[in-house]
Amino acid sequence: MKYKTILFKKENGLATITLHRPDTMNALNSQVFSELHTVLTEIERDDEVNVVILTGGDKCFAAGVDIREINEIATPSAARRFLKEAHSVFDSMEELDKPIIAAISGLALGGGCELALACDLRIAADNATFGQPEIKIGVIPGGGGTQRLPRIIGITKAKEFLYTGDFINAEEAYRIGLLNKVVAAASLMDEARAMALKIAHQPQIALKATKLAINGGLNMDLKSAMAYEARCFEILFSTEDQKEGVMAYMEKRKPIFKNR
Repeated sequence: MKYKTILFKKENGLATITLHRPDTMNALNSQVFSELHTVLTEIERDDEVNVVILTGGDKCFAAGVDIREINEIATPSAARRFLKEAHSVFDSMEELDKPIIAAISGLALGGGCELALACDLRIAADNATFGQPEIKIGVIPGGGGTQRLPRIIGITKAKEFLYTGDFINAEEAYRIGLLNKVVAAASLMDEARAMALKIAHQPQIALKATKLAINGGLNMDLKSAMAYEARCFEILFSTEDQKEGVMAYMEKRKPIFKNR
């Protein structure tokens, strides 16, 4: 399928989605959300894809939601319809049983920051800037900023971030736990692909179970989450990869996983 606001390619078990609205600094609008939802559905059904990289290119990740579209929202019901599209994409990213790595260069602001928050891992170039400046125009983040951000960096720092609307650079974002790694801008995609390939070579059923256990457990009390983790653990003992992994460890050799 041809897309107008994103670029999409697959190779070596990796899928790369690139936001492609250079004239708007990759501002997110209804068409972007629609195309992201479509490509995520395609990836979900593709057994050849193990890991996803989401990027905005070397100049800008996403400068926020398209302000022209926001300016046309005149009622709470219209705002709800717009947010429903965004939530559908962000929820699909979390529910996708394949890890998503955000490779972030330049600005990741507002909805762009929220898009990064919905990814599993985040690698940023040293030129990256992050912020949730919605408070400065009289609104709050509506795509998960008030919910995912505290879960990632902690409630105290998240409140400061959201109350002030201040921007932070990549080093500060790494320091507070928003990022997994900061790298030179020129090596961003190489670093993202290296991490993606490392993850892609893991046994895929166990990898999917890991994401399910983490994301599912976060929405439960501890006792329920521990039971859910145990169930995910138990099910893996019905797989060939579990048996191969244990045997390879005992025989001191590299395992050959078949993802079965």
